[in-house]
Amino acid sequence: MPQVHVDSELTPIRLPRASVRFPIRLRTPRGFRVGSPASWPTIDGRLEFVEGTLLFWPPCVDFQQDVSAEAVRLLGNWSVLHPEFIVAGNEAGMLLDGEARGADAAVWKRADVGPHRGRFRRVPPILAVEVAGEDEDETSLIAKARWYLKHGVKTVWLAFPEPREVITVSACRTRRLRGASRLDAVGLPELQVTAVELFRQLSPPAR
Repeated sequence: MPQVHVDSELTPIRLPRASVRFPIRLRTPRGFRVGSPASWPTIDGRLEFVEGTLLFWPPCVDFQQDVSAEAVRLLGNWSVLHPEFIVAGNEAGMLLDGEARGADAAVWKRADVGPHRGRFRRVPPILAVEVAGEDEDETSLIAKARWYLKHGVKTVWLAFPEPREVITVSACRTRRLRGASRLDAVGLPELQVTAVELFRQLSPPAR
């Protein structure tokens, strides 16, 4: 059951899961600076900062974890032959135009990001991957894909575990892909990932 803190000095309120709509808008803590990860609140879940608001989602459920890991594995295998790119996962943080997002997987050009500094990356990735959780529907993820494109990302993959379907979104087109269909990836040479590969770790879909 979700637990919402309305104030750090008050008793938490417990709400039935069905009565909560995610993301939850949180009050930014004192001293919060979007570009300083140390100033973000410590919380069990996922946080993003969009349009001046701190947003909270609960931790990823099992199918979301497995598809996210598979996306990082597939992209990581490809990057071994293309070391000019960096593949990131684990809510890959980016700070773009004063807003912070975390992708389930992302690919940057190594020359664009420079050395590691222990901070959010401040340039857009070439590819961002988002895996739908139990609290995210297609409409909300399409909106997130548009945010990525607006901030300079070339391609977004939206993976939906239940129907084993991937929507690829770029400035040129939006495609809905399944099975052995190859996923679009603008600017990533020789990348050959199919829709079905992202769902390798899941049990076969119900017939």
